[in-house]
Amino acid sequence: MSLAKRLKATATADSGPTVASAMFDSTPRTVHDRPLDPLSEIKARANEALFARLGQRLFDSSMSEQQLHSYVVKELDVVLESELTELSGAERHDLVQAISADVLGLGPIETFMADPLVTEVMVNGDDSIYVERAGKLYLTEARFVSTDHLRQVIERIVSGVGRRIDESTPLVDARLPDGSRVNAVIPPLSVDGPMLTIRKFAKTAFTAGDLVTMRTLGQQSAEFIDACVRGKRNILISGGTGTGKTTLLNVVSSFIPESDRIVTIEDAVELRLHQRHVIRLESRPPNIEGRGAVPIRELLRNSLRMRPDRIVVGEVRGGEALDMLQAMNTGHEGSLSTLHANSPRDAMSRLETMVMMSGIELPVRAIREQVASALDLVIHLSRMRDGTRRVVEISEVSGMEGDTITLSSLFKFDYERGFDEDGNYAGDLMPTGLRPMFSDELRYMGVELSDSMLGTTFDDAVAGRRKR
Repeated sequence: MSLAKRLKATATADSGPTVASAMFDSTPRTVHDRPLDPLSEIKARANEALFARLGQRLFDSSMSEQQLHSYVVKELDVVLESELTELSGAERHDLVQAISADVLGLGPIETFMADPLVTEVMVNGDDSIYVERAGKLYLTEARFVSTDHLRQVIERIVSGVGRRIDESTPLVDARLPDGSRVNAVIPPLSVDGPMLTIRKFAKTAFTAGDLVTMRTLGQQSAEFIDACVRGKRNILISGGTGTGKTTLLNVVSSFIPESDRIVTIEDAVELRLHQRHVIRLESRPPNIEGRGAVPIRELLRNSLRMRPDRIVVGEVRGGEALDMLQAMNTGHEGSLSTLHANSPRDAMSRLETMVMMSGIELPVRAIREQVASALDLVIHLSRMRDGTRRVVEISEVSGMEGDTITLSSLFKFDYERGFDEDGNYAGDLMPTGLRPMFSDELRYMGVELSDSMLGTTFDDAVAGRRKR
């Protein structure tokens, strides 16, 4: 009999109301309506059994990680030996190691961190864990044993990346060794107990082909963006939270020629560029005394002294917007960045507001002229009703009319096609028929915009369907 079958047989057997038998309760647990396999079932209940047996000793800070690991392994071995008598010594040893890794790792969220289909894990206290899968949120059956257990996991995460979290520093932004982005908040800021949010880092970076397959981009729009990057256009990627801005920025950055010197500037390193000549800079938060902070703005200023061909800013949030625009306006063409906005037009307004946050008083018209002169293209992403993330508009920043920045839509998402049989949007990103004003500049850079790239227009496609 296989190990899984033996575990299942043991789990469903009535072994009495012991602590260990509670661990192997035969009541099935599910995640997303999918039954857990017997081994995962045991792992999911391991915390409950250990906490009942060991209590606060499981979170004893006076013990080293090695001592705690040895202690937990010893106790687990006792539990499993009394309950799973059919297992061989080698099988029991493997099971103990697997369970202790979960207990001493990230606890009940360890499974979700290993699941490639889960993109975000949200822990709302010790009794509520949500995950994002395929763009939609699901409440899972997983639970932390207690608030102490959740705090222990949070402290393990932040201490592993050189940060600390306590009542004096109750909010932390960090990243895991694999690049996953972590945000943790504890009381007194978090009223209902510790909160933990982890945006997972994809094991393999997406390519332009992947985004076309996922229909985030169309083939025509992907070729157009590629041409704009090679032609050194300054591009801003906008969208709401979780719409895939960083993922798209990573793909767009991959179009930069191998010969260029690239400087990337991020709050937490997420970009994975495959070019050889890449310098990665990461901002630094203040220490416990409130000193030593190195913000993105300072890194951006310093990057201008590093002879960059391209500057890639992970996200602009404040006064660094002014420095970025000035860099784009002073010979650093082909720079890329992202920001939060609801539309390309809103992105212009947000940039204007962020420049005002720089502390330098500039007339509004001067700010708008800087924006219109610096930026060439805005690519806007949206999370759709079906849970997918799509590029819904690509707009050219075409200049100024009076005191207003003018935008021209080059590609727009075709909402009129409705939904397919699977409930997903059937529409695609379509060219509007407008040719960008910077076409001649691209030609000067040796990049030609073909007719096929700007092929069937949005209006022609809609008119053709209506005619049918």
